[in-house]
Amino acid sequence: MFISYRDLRQEQGRDLDYKISTAVSAIKSAYNVCRRRAAIAFSAGKDSTVLWHLIMTHFPVEAKRTVINYGNTGVEYPECVKFARMLKKDWGRGNFYEAMPCRTEEEGLKYAAQRQILDFLVRTDRIHEILKPDGKLKSTRALEALCPPHMRKEIEEAGLIWPAGTRKSYWWCVDQYGFPLLGKAASKLKARRINIDCFLRFSKSQSEDKKLLSYYELLKQCKFSQACCDVLKKEPSERLQAELDVDVIFKGLMAAESRPRQTNFITRGYLFKSHRPHLGGENGDPFWHSNPLSIWTDDDIWAYIKRFNVPYSTLYDMGFKDKDGAYHKIKRNGCMGCGTDLLYPNNHMAMLRRTHPKQWMTFMSKGMAAEIQNIQIAKRNGQISIMDVYDANDLLEIRPCAFDRIDRLVWEDETWDDEAHDFDPEVA
Repeated sequence: MFISYRDLRQEQGRDLDYKISTAVSAIKSAYNVCRRRAAIAFSAGKDSTVLWHLIMTHFPVEAKRTVINYGNTGVEYPECVKFARMLKKDWGRGNFYEAMPCRTEEEGLKYAAQRQILDFLVRTDRIHEILKPDGKLKSTRALEALCPPHMRKEIEEAGLIWPAGTRKSYWWCVDQYGFPLLGKAASKLKARRINIDCFLRFSKSQSEDKKLLSYYELLKQCKFSQACCDVLKKEPSERLQAELDVDVIFKGLMAAESRPRQTNFITRGYLFKSHRPHLGGENGDPFWHSNPLSIWTDDDIWAYIKRFNVPYSTLYDMGFKDKDGAYHKIKRNGCMGCGTDLLYPNNHMAMLRRTHPKQWMTFMSKGMAAEIQNIQIAKRNGQISIMDVYDANDLLEIRPCAFDRIDRLVWEDETWDDEAHDFDPEVA
């Protein structure tokens, strides 16, 4: 399927009945190519809930065998976890599964310990033992294997070890890779942070591109990464799909959400195939991806929910009042500790500060604030600001909040209202 962006806009402008019909046709096409088992990628968000409802309504027989793959990253909004488990009872039919992050297969060291070993190898002129000819790190395992006995004892006493079987949680990802800050386009390197440290310090194969070199300079000062998406979402989901022999996955993705999703739809259409190891890889059976809601918009989703009385998470009713009295609701769910949209107003973390203050404080005080401060300072190119005066954790109590955006300092913010915080659940 190849259409233009103009064609897509025309499709997005059609009425809800047309879009329901189109979605049903797309779902039917996906079931027609299914040879093993189908699954719904469920996030407890409004889009995947509507998709699940569509499938149950129009394909009741197929729905009985369709797997509900709920990705529970461990840092989901508590309202969404509660809603997902409610639908498990009401709609699940025994096919509801929570895909939790995988566990480590062997013992590993925390980043602080890895840095100690790296510094030791530099001091003792043994750094060449762990580097490839181009200066990149052979592997984190190679680095950790050269830890001297006296340092190993210190590391154990300091609690800087991840035991075998450790859940690859959000905090494990933060330690090994960095906080999820800035967009995916800004996080080009997905290697573990210790590998990136070696690359930035010793590699002889760095690019001459000025923009890329500027990115490397930012990385030297700041520890951030998008690896958590793969570790917390992709890996657990694909593991579960393999265990249940899934060959078709339904997703509630909409082209209206981003430019990359628009491009994906106009070039691939509602249904496209890839390969998975559990199906034999490139020489085996195809693995199909179905996006029946591609031409839908948020307005369509809410119109469908209203028309058919579809339940949704109470998260979407939460928000804050601005100084003019306008109420801004949470538009999307996802991981609570995601800071990928910090360059935009009313971003994910700024909203979390207003709706879930305890959770916001947990993420910020455990290192996110310090990294946001590092990024903000690095991007200001020497301009003096409040970030130069206070420690990151001291800034957390100051209003207006300097952490709501990092592309500029926030000098006007009248949206903080202690009396408006009716929601104060514990971290899920």
